[in-house]
Amino acid sequence: MARSIHRDDLTAMTSQTHIQEFLRQKRFAFIGVSRDERDFSRILFHAFLSSGYDIAPVNPGTVEIEGRKCFGSIQDVTPRVTSALLMLPRQSLTRLILQCAEAGVTLIWIYGIMGPRGVPPPVLTIGAEQGISIIPGYCPFMFFKNAGMLHRVHRALMRFAGMMPK
Repeated sequence: MARSIHRDDLTAMTSQTHIQEFLRQKRFAFIGVSRDERDFSRILFHAFLSSGYDIAPVNPGTVEIEGRKCFGSIQDVTPRVTSALLMLPRQSLTRLILQCAEAGVTLIWIYGIMGPRGVPPPVLTIGAEQGISIIPGYCPFMFFKNAGMLHRVHRALMRFAGMMPK
């Protein structure tokens, strides 16, 4: 029987190593990128594109985002990816982690602004059972080298609160 993951374990699971591994991947799926050009997910999507990433957008409600073919599900992404950024409501995370596992994804970044506290522990348990490394609840902008002022302040506040991964 799998061991349940507790909040105290989250810091150990979210390492700077996983974050750097994700950022080194030049191709990944972005699950939950919005059709709305003003949505924050689109700003993040554009920032990754501008930084040279090849992103496979996943949103069953649209066929194209910023000139890129949009896939209906992670299983439809071609060529396949091994990493995914999830920017979705908490209630859909379990289902999507299982879909990612079926598609061969082994590294998932679950977007959030409050660090690991924003991701329910059962989601992490399911990820671990599926052999998926999870970066829970951080905003990728905090780890961009040329992040804007707001993101640098967010990073500083998280560091001050002892919530940054080690």
